[in-house]
Amino acid sequence: MTRVATGTADTLTSRTTASWAARPVYQAYEILHVGFAVLPIVAGIDKFFHLLVNWDMYLAPLATKMLPVAEHTFMQVVGVVEIAAGLLVAFWPRVGGYVVALWLWGIVANLLLFPGFYDIALRDFGLSIGALALARLSSEYGRPVR
Repeated sequence: MTRVATGTADTLTSRTTASWAARPVYQAYEILHVGFAVLPIVAGIDKFFHLLVNWDMYLAPLATKMLPVAEHTFMQVVGVVEIAAGLLVAFWPRVGGYVVALWLWGIVANLLLFPGFYDIALRDFGLSIGALALARLSSEYGRPVR
């Protein structure tokens, strides 16, 4: 037996949301949304603890010469920026996706300044494409801009 949609607006909205959740494109959006919110926050926090890796080694020697602070202090500032970027993605993915993409391009530029990390630069460029995809998908699935 087929039911006719005769419910309230809330019922129709929940049905629409349920149909979105079943769509692979929406699921891909949510995977990107969660990933690009959580992972920068984790990486940013780890800039203070170095449990995953010694992040200071990824700073190009040319960049360290130009810094007005110690490289570890600079990387802690980077950590704060990454935490902020992750929170921006979590709450405003339409903008946060672009911010993370630009941030990743800055990381790529830094990594291309010295040999030995070209593979990571390539990986981060690939991640930036994912961040751009998130930003574009959020125009369809994210919260409306007010």
